[in-house]
Amino acid sequence: MGNVVKDEYQTDYVAGQDNISPFGLDLHAPVFPITAVLVVLFVVGTLIFPAESKELLDGAKWGAIATFDWFFLISANIFVVVCAALIFMPVGRIRIGGMDAKPEFSRLSWFAMLFAAGMGIGLMFWAVAEPVAYYTGWYETPLGVEANTTEAARLAMGATMYHWGLHPWAIYAVVALSLAFFAYNKGMPLTIRSAFFPLLRDRVWGWPGHIIDVLAVVATIFGLATSLGFGAQQAASGLDYLFGISAGINVQMAIITGVTFVALISVLRGLEGGVKVLSNFNMGLAALVLLFIIFAGPTMSILETIWVTSSSYVANIVPLSNPFGREDEAWFHGWTVFYWAWWISWSPFVGMFIARVSKGRTVREFVTAVLVIPTLITIVWMSAFGGSALEQIQQGIGALAENGLTEVSLATFQMFANLPWVAVSSFAGIVLVLVFFVTSSDSGSLVIDSITAGGKTDAPTAQRVFWVVMEGAIAAALIFGGGDDALGAIQAVAITAGLPFTAILLVMTWGLLKGLTHERKLLMAEGKL
Repeated sequence: MGNVVKDEYQTDYVAGQDNISPFGLDLHAPVFPITAVLVVLFVVGTLIFPAESKELLDGAKWGAIATFDWFFLISANIFVVVCAALIFMPVGRIRIGGMDAKPEFSRLSWFAMLFAAGMGIGLMFWAVAEPVAYYTGWYETPLGVEANTTEAARLAMGATMYHWGLHPWAIYAVVALSLAFFAYNKGMPLTIRSAFFPLLRDRVWGWPGHIIDVLAVVATIFGLATSLGFGAQQAASGLDYLFGISAGINVQMAIITGVTFVALISVLRGLEGGVKVLSNFNMGLAALVLLFIIFAGPTMSILETIWVTSSSYVANIVPLSNPFGREDEAWFHGWTVFYWAWWISWSPFVGMFIARVSKGRTVREFVTAVLVIPTLITIVWMSAFGGSALEQIQQGIGALAENGLTEVSLATFQMFANLPWVAVSSFAGIVLVLVFFVTSSDSGSLVIDSITAGGKTDAPTAQRVFWVVMEGAIAAALIFGGGDDALGAIQAVAITAGLPFTAILLVMTWGLLKGLTHERKLLMAEGKL
């Protein structure tokens, strides 16, 4: 007889066994009501006292960033190293869902969905504004380099890529792979708490797990609502810049209503006919816009910038990742640590969505796709958008050269203004922003619904409809009732939630490595690997 390896990850818990069913819904008893109460209290308090809330919560946010800057950076470095190792480790042959599992989506559709959910919105918002900010010293400069110099231009591209490259995707990959492995290989509920089974065992189905899931839902809701609110402002600014339509509250509310309505239709069509179709459309449109900028803009300069961005990213990744003895503390805290806290606060949402659509992929294929491919594409994207903007500034062309970075939400459209077919390209940019928001809202509602349904993936459609409407309603209420102060306050909550979630992710990483190692032993004993 061969060696028998006992499966340590067996549980009698079934997804949704603690659920209640009011009004035909399927809700997890502790998580849903606690989350609902917390969200209502935060939103109502923020609307009543927007300025005071922003001041209080901003203090908590910047306190966490200043005190735990080292913790955020070291943790993010750990996630990158672990993901890189997983690509080459023997456990890379393990398949999500079992060795006979087949992928539900084609590689192209799979990648389009994970990319759209991961950071499509941010790439439209910051691809121009961030390199310009670093180059001109709008808010300090990375590594203390002198602004408006050749070195500043190189470092602006490298530092921008640092914030959008391996580190954020490694954060997403750790969460996504942990959830996918424990849900599809071990039969546990598709919810954040399942990844903590190696540490807590069956206690994870009690209050420790409830707290983890509540924190994940709150961070997701506030992160999505904040992004939807700020995105509505960017789209409104674009319409004002392009067509002269006032970017006031009414227009922003109309945009949120429209995005929510389209997301609602997407939800009703399901994952296959909703998010997949929209993600494929958006990736196609994004590719067309990218090619347009490359060939209509300073083509040779952009191609050179791709090399500059890549080499600067590689050359500066270590000094940018070092939290100690920094000369650029204001920049480091205001950009890098802020970004890491933001990516970590978004990781439950993006990670769970990626897990939901990744069944049938091997660990090696999964990590390579989630970590490496988006980084390579983002290098090209940032080089085209940011490189074009820096070229315009250096040549003294356009509003960015004349006035600098005056309004972040307008920066992309100000770059478009100096290219041919400005109306067409700007309108395509606005459509990209809006559809990215639809896919984020739809995929976000799927994730929130799964957590608040106790990890079930087949809860009633009405619940996802409820969460889509709630995300839009929260964003609209914040803009209408408190404007930038209210949005900033809720954003501060999401960022502050990134601190405890960083510790949670470290434990999740340990559990993932332990689980994969044990799974490999099981499969080898059974002769399947």
